[in-house]
Amino acid sequence: MKLLRYGLAGKEKPGILDDEGQIRDLSSVVADINGETLQPASLALLGQLNLNDLPKVEGNPRTGPCVARPGKFICIGLNYADHAAETGAQMPAEPVVFAKWTSAIIGPNDDVILPRGSLKTDWEVELGVVIGLGGSYIPLENAMQHVAGYCVINDISEREFQSERGGTWDKGKGCDTFGPMGPWLVTADEIADPQNLTLWLDVDGQRYQHGNTRTMIFSVQHIVSYLSHFMSLQPGDVISTGTRREWCWA
Repeated sequence: MKLLRYGLAGKEKPGILDDEGQIRDLSSVVADINGETLQPASLALLGQLNLNDLPKVEGNPRTGPCVARPGKFICIGLNYADHAAETGAQMPAEPVVFAKWTSAIIGPNDDVILPRGSLKTDWEVELGVVIGLGGSYIPLENAMQHVAGYCVINDISEREFQSERGGTWDKGKGCDTFGPMGPWLVTADEIADPQNLTLWLDVDGQRYQHGNTRTMIFSVQHIVSYLSHFMSLQPGDVISTGTRREWCWA
């Protein structure tokens, strides 16, 4: 399934794509695409729907972030072997963990607002992982059972704020609008292997990134299990799994 949220910012409705790429309204079935909807039992019920029975959404509405009100927006840094090789960075022994604030989350086509004083705002395409089944201290062999699905995330960063002004990375990562997410959440049953997905990013027609998740240092399975040893993972939480590319400043 491809789940999405459409409509004006703050007033999005839940939707699902049918086989022809037409948005169908899910408002009569679920209140939103949120942690409650993304739990295994709820997703199983959605999977039994006859999409032809749902109303078509006419026109070309705005697409909102594909997950409503995630409790946590967790990010992994330096997670591609070829990225480390490009930059000369040493590959980390454990995942590098930082956070974006949930106020950074916007729809995939919404405007990004540069913060005051920004000199080195940057962009990175990343695979997002959305939690469906919560848990703590999740065994590695059970980690994928906790994944509801996947989405595309644009990890916007202000590199001077992040790396040149002291403290942690977070203040350069979590500015308002620095987390475009979507357009849709693809449920885990549609992704045979999350470690074989091609990601790319174009800016004004120029290709800046092209890579594959097979070169991730820490797999989705590893990341989900690892994070659960330091925090409880809850339905609707979003994990951005890192990128590959030398930094390129706007």
